[in-house]
Amino acid sequence: MSDKSISDQAIKQTMDIILNAGDAREMISSALDEVADYNYEKAHQDMEEANKKLVVAHRLQTAKIQEEAEGKPVEYSVLFTHAQDTLMTINSEYNIVNHLIKVFEKRDKNK
Repeated sequence: MSDKSISDQAIKQTMDIILNAGDAREMISSALDEVADYNYEKAHQDMEEANKKLVVAHRLQTAKIQEEAEGKPVEYSVLFTHAQDTLMTINSEYNIVNHLIKVFEKRDKNK
């Protein structure tokens, strides 16, 4: 395998982190829209799908970090840093929206 193909593979894996996290963000946004319409069942479904995407992205990130922890040479990448930032931001959004869904469900049940 040439250095170029390794580099291309690293870029692909990094882009997969960004794409899966981005897909999760869209599902999280959809879940909030469903909460606004009092459709909690659909909101939960959207959040389950978002979680699946976040798990994929997180596993890709972890694999990359494990390579470095195992002593394999890993070049610094602005793109990978961006991918990590994106993933962690969207993971925070996921946690906040999960909590908001619970808050609104509880509020609406007590009306």
